[in-house]
Amino acid sequence: MKLWQKNTPAHEKIDHFTVGKDRAYDLHLAAYDCQASIAHAQMLGQIGILTEQQTKELSGVLKELKTEAENGKFVIEDSFEDMHSKIEFVLTEKLGDLGKKIHTARSRNDQVLVAIHLYLKQEISEIKSMTYDFFKLLMTLAELHKDKLLPGYTHFQVAMPSSFGLWFSAYAESLIDDISILNAAQKIVDQNPLGSAAGFGSSFPIDRKSTTESLDFGDLKYNVIAAQMSRGKAEKTTASAIASIAATLAKMAYDICLYMGQEHNFVSFPEELTTGSSIMPHKKNPDVFELIRGKCNMLQGLPNQLVLLTSNLPSGYHREMQLTKGPIIEGIEDLKACLDMFTFSLKEIQIRKDILEDPKYQYVFSVDTLNEWVKQGMPFRDAYKKMGEAINEGNYQPKKALEHTHLGSLGNLALGAIQTKMEQVLNS
Repeated sequence: MKLWQKNTPAHEKIDHFTVGKDRAYDLHLAAYDCQASIAHAQMLGQIGILTEQQTKELSGVLKELKTEAENGKFVIEDSFEDMHSKIEFVLTEKLGDLGKKIHTARSRNDQVLVAIHLYLKQEISEIKSMTYDFFKLLMTLAELHKDKLLPGYTHFQVAMPSSFGLWFSAYAESLIDDISILNAAQKIVDQNPLGSAAGFGSSFPIDRKSTTESLDFGDLKYNVIAAQMSRGKAEKTTASAIASIAATLAKMAYDICLYMGQEHNFVSFPEELTTGSSIMPHKKNPDVFELIRGKCNMLQGLPNQLVLLTSNLPSGYHREMQLTKGPIIEGIEDLKACLDMFTFSLKEIQIRKDILEDPKYQYVFSVDTLNEWVKQGMPFRDAYKKMGEAINEGNYQPKKALEHTHLGSLGNLALGAIQTKMEQVLNS
């Protein structure tokens, strides 16, 4: 069954190619399509297209289908093109000609548009919550390990002293920027496109403000062509937020893989969180973090994929828009899996103590020592040269005590300020 089909059916090959994987992806959207259809039916009742009883009957069946979809029991058989055709079929099967009235003043275009907007709204909220959970874990670890030093690197060369408190809270603060981008995406998708029909509006006296309120959208897309043009744009904006979080996760996963290596040996994890080798019994591989890094690196390409798909399209609907479903749905699922696994695994991180006691790290303290000379009145350039000479001549004696480093007691981490900053972004 196809909503657009009149008398002559499409060739089987055409049908297979044009439907693609839509049935599978629509299972993620079906509950939202039912939600929007309920709002649409209620609005049709308010303007007199449907009677009160008809509205009640349509809404009742749609609520049943919505519950099925939410519980994973909604099925789209191969005989149906998509969720829309299956839902309308069930309505007609149960309610007769009344079921056919649900499509009044509506197009499949604004049906899928509003379902995607509702889906993205919900998923962005969930990703935001998961990201905040990861942030809280990082902040807890930063406080717990704030006095444990590790070497900082630039150019893969030993540079200056750092700390695990500084390292954990750096990624925590980076997530604040990522949530700011999520907020921007949330604002874009929080606009109701329902009522735009095929992109040129409807001659029925529909009440778009009514559906906006009942679907809990913050606003609506007033221009119906602009509403149609949000297809692809909403996905690209969300993809940019996904890519931003993925970049943060990928970088930290890389750090962990590096720090787990025997050459560094800064951190470790329980055996049940690592994997082994088929021939080397000594191996404890960071497969989880390598896969997070790989998945998140691929997610950083998601915005570009959607840009390439939609960048050369004029206004109005084009069938390529169907192809935005797969990448954004799969991208959302992959990011949530990475956030969940990272949060689960990082709780078990084990930090090695006294890392900087290794002689190869003695020069990380050189800057702090020359800064002490500057504080005592020596010009910086002279102190820099003096330190260079001491290192070259083998006369440098590092001061390794925590209080002598530029980190001090790590009060400059300002963990409270970072927490406040995050709360402000969460509530903005």
